[in-house]
Amino acid sequence: MLVPAFPTPDELWARLRAAEGVADDKAAERLLTPSYPDHKKPLRYYQEIAVNRAVQAIVQGRRRNLLTLCTGAGKTAVAFQICWKLWSSRWNKTGEYRTPKILFLADRNVLVDDPHAKDFAPFGDARYKIGGGAPSLGRDMYFAIYQAMAEDERRDGLFRAFPRDFFDLIIVDECHRGSASDKSTWRDILEHFDSAYQLGMTATPRREENVDTYAYFGEPLYVYSLAQGIADGFLAPYRVHRIITDADAAGWRPTRGELDRFGREIPDDEYETKDFERVVALRARTEAIAHHLSTFLKATDRFAKTIVFCVDQDHASEMRRALITENADLVKAFPDYVCRVTSDEGDVGKGHLSRFQDIEATSPVILTTSQLLTTGVDAPTCKNVVLARVVGSMSEFKQIIGRGTRLKPDYGKLYFNIIDYTGTATEKFADSNFDGDPAATGGATIDETGEIVTETPDEETPVSPGELDDPSGEGDPLPPDGGDDDGMPRKFFVDGGTVAVIHHLVYDLDADGKKLTCRQLTDYTGEKVRTLYPSATEFRHDWLDPDKRPLIVEELLERGIDVESLAETLDKPEADPFDLLCHLAYNAPLRSRRERADRVRHDEAAFFAQYGPDARAVLDALLEKYADHGEAQFRLPDALEVAPLDSFGNVIEIAGRFGGAAKLKEAVAELTQLLYAA
Repeated sequence: MLVPAFPTPDELWARLRAAEGVADDKAAERLLTPSYPDHKKPLRYYQEIAVNRAVQAIVQGRRRNLLTLCTGAGKTAVAFQICWKLWSSRWNKTGEYRTPKILFLADRNVLVDDPHAKDFAPFGDARYKIGGGAPSLGRDMYFAIYQAMAEDERRDGLFRAFPRDFFDLIIVDECHRGSASDKSTWRDILEHFDSAYQLGMTATPRREENVDTYAYFGEPLYVYSLAQGIADGFLAPYRVHRIITDADAAGWRPTRGELDRFGREIPDDEYETKDFERVVALRARTEAIAHHLSTFLKATDRFAKTIVFCVDQDHASEMRRALITENADLVKAFPDYVCRVTSDEGDVGKGHLSRFQDIEATSPVILTTSQLLTTGVDAPTCKNVVLARVVGSMSEFKQIIGRGTRLKPDYGKLYFNIIDYTGTATEKFADSNFDGDPAATGGATIDETGEIVTETPDEETPVSPGELDDPSGEGDPLPPDGGDDDGMPRKFFVDGGTVAVIHHLVYDLDADGKKLTCRQLTDYTGEKVRTLYPSATEFRHDWLDPDKRPLIVEELLERGIDVESLAETLDKPEADPFDLLCHLAYNAPLRSRRERADRVRHDEAAFFAQYGPDARAVLDALLEKYADHGEAQFRLPDALEVAPLDSFGNVIEIAGRFGGAAKLKEAVAELTQLLYAA
């Protein structure tokens, strides 16, 4: 059917209003309120959808709302823009001409302090963080942690200092962590301000463990999953390394009458992964994990930011000591190379964390923790997420792996590793509902305003994972290892024995990004090279081109293959990366760099003969450096500024042996071509 004319913008807007049921002109005007302009970090498409849906639901009168955005998707930016649009359009629950009172509520200081200081900075003096003492009632944008506002046996709730109708909107960050649980004291805060519109934000799709969140806030207005974020290229893909020690594979049993560090007899039993560091602490296992992790870093990147999740604060401390021992050389140069960040460290730990998050700071490189860093820590360059404890909660697991999902291509962060010593990752990823939204086992019927009109309770309402007791918001959810009545630690500490790593399996996402496939690194590398270059001839042709070679390295890095460290990873330090890749992809003979250098000297005499003795000496020295250290020794002018090349003079003097810099570059380029020609 022919259309007589294209619809005008006004006609399109009228159609959209009719389709969305936006009858009120004032509500329609607020929907068109522009977002705060951020030219450095403009909203991504899914963030715009989330902002628009939330604003629309609120201005249309839906009082309880939920957004589910995976970790790393930028929930704080979404929350800020929602607040900004409502605040700048002077929306409020009463319809008066005034700016709204908004409360941003979370359960940890790091989740409040960063938004208050950074994302919400455009609000200026309208911001206020609620702490101790009588709060100010004259601001618009409030920030608080639950623990600071809640009441307990020691004090009245600070939330009672505000009139019940004070807030127009409450945003609950990480709302799956207990805010909507009927058993939570934090629920009192939301019920006190029950006239306020409430928006929950979570990274966790509905599961039985937190189904009350969905019963309270309703079905999500919008869901953006980890799989979608990776597919869209906004989040980093991951590789899972499953590491198995002999103690985890076969279990550990004490000898008859064996005593622990404190002289206590260890009960005769078969202890397995879930018991380690909870019932019995094996120092040898911790040291084996630290040794393996350090070896992994040495083979990849010793300055790759790494977070190690331990069972408790004691375990985090033991792991830190073991890692310091394994990396004594770097600790000597960087005293904070390995740090523990738990609630015990207080402000010192905050300093370690702040430097770890700083993309320009070299150290600390490795943080050991138990629970404190599971959520709300934005570390864009974190390349390794290490699981040294069993994680039972799906929501907590997703928060943990979210520490690595930030992309930072300009700092070489294109993917991240999940290094799993407990089997948690492979178990959770195998869950068919890992990235889904399974139906509730019990729940409620929600009307159009987000209110619960009928409710069918579950058989049991579990305590929400991660619920904290420390009013400072810094505490560790796990109970402290305070000890028994006689003052002895609850765990048995075993200092003797030996534990070794016996298996290292590598899992990668399939082509659809939905399933982990176990494979050897050798098979995986060969497959990816063949995907890019079906034949060895095509691969050699592009590798010989000095302009294309870096592009090949970059493409492989995007697929999780670090060409620079491949030889060490595969325990073939004498091999050239080109030969390794050809061997793995096309079953070509594996040659050492020394063999390649000797072949050029023997077969390409005509090439060397065209240069005088002084120039030949330089080329021979470069070839020798290549045989010892690799292709990087051909990079000019850097290669000329280190021994033994620097003994030939400065760069200009060396170039003079060839008749100028251009001739020198031509000679080195031709030498490289000959090196890889056969």
